[in-house]
Parts: sequence; structure tokens; C-alpha cells
Amino acid sequence: MITTIHIHEISASAVYSVRQQVLRPGRPFAECVFEGDTSDKTLHLGLFMDENLIGVASFMQNSNPLFKEADQYQLRGMAVLSEFKGQGFGTSLLIEGEEKLKNLVNHPFLWFNARDYAIGFYEQFGYKTIGEKFDVPGICQHIVMFKLL
Repeated sequence: MITTIHIHEISASAVYSVRQQVLRPGRPFAECVFEGDTSDKTLHLGLFMDENLIGVASFMQNSNPLFKEADQYQLRGMAVLSEFKGQGFGTSLLIEGEEKLKNLVNHPFLWFNARDYAIGFYEQFGYKTIGEKFDVPGICQHIVMFKLL
């Protein structure tokens, strides 16, 4: 049997189950719903193995006062189910999201609050850190990362 992998846009409600399993395990479902999820300026991507959703990423039009760039987007809730980590699926989601943003606007600026253990992953793709690490209560340390696409 041949396994197919594909990424396509999905609804906000479709991302919540993966977010909860990966980013908020054991936490209330409501913590998986982010401000901006239902905006028409938000792009939700789902990565599917055959017909099973195994990864998600959301790209929201959202400005951070640390930056002056006009077309700012925030990456939120990027997650790949644990049994599929280390197979390049996070990379695929990130690259697909970057390409989609570049097709929306010229020179989009992407920023996000990265978990401290993911900094090395994002640095591989040219993302830089700014500021100091901060604690997201009950989750872990984060730091702001960014890149002009």
C-alpha cells in the first residue's frame, strides 16, 4: 500500500485536536482555541498522511510591536503528532506556509513565540531570536523568533 502525504488548507476547528494532543496535553480544550483562529486573514494548514490529519500550522495576520514591517504574520500552533516527529513533516508545514504567505503579499514578515526547545529547528530556516526568553505559564519557556520571507 502506498502512503500519500499532502498539505492543504483546513478549517480552524480542524486544527484543535492536534493542537491539544501536542501543545496542550491534559489541558482544557478551550486552551487550543487562539484569538484570530476564525479571522478570514488566517491560514490554517493541515498535513495529512493518507486521510489522517497528523500535523497543523496556523498563519495569522497579526502585528508585533517589536517589529516595524508592514505585512506581519504570526505562526501559531504548529504541531505534529508525536509518533510522526523527526520525519520532516514540521519542515513541510513551515515551508508550505512560507510559500503561501509569499503568494499573498510581497515580502511578508513572519514572527512567532517559539518554545525554547524548538529554537534550533527554526534557526535552520534562517529565523532569528529577539529579546529574552519568557514563560508561558503551565507550558514552557518561549522566545520571539522572526524572518522576512
